[in-house]
Amino acid sequence: MKKAGILNRHLAGALAELGHGDGVLVCDAGMPIPGGPRVVDLAFRAGVPSFAEVLDGLLAELVVEGAIAATEVRRANPAAATLLDGRFPDLDLVSHERLKELSGGARLVVRTGEASPYANVLLRCGVFF
Repeated sequence: MKKAGILNRHLAGALAELGHGDGVLVCDAGMPIPGGPRVVDLAFRAGVPSFAEVLDGLLAELVVEGAIAATEVRRANPAAATLLDGRFPDLDLVSHERLKELSGGARLVVRTGEASPYANVLLRCGVFF
């Protein structure tokens, strides 16, 4: 049994399959999930687990070379915007509609229990070397 890091076997396995350039959508409970990408649904109850908890857990295990979020997060969810700005100094912003389109090309979707608007980010995997 693993003693540290991500313990969810479905998520840990999905992360091990990612490569350079693959997309990972970390989303709130309300984000429409496109057909195609593998989905690991962690949502348990409203707010559990939170977007921040899941994002930080993923960032501890992934190399991320870029991130995209919805422009609307700045107005509708300042707390999530502050979190994203703190984690990604070069955060790209697109419309929420465009983010939904881009999420269809993700390799993995990780759904959280977050119940606040626009708490979504599309990560682009990098390499450690």
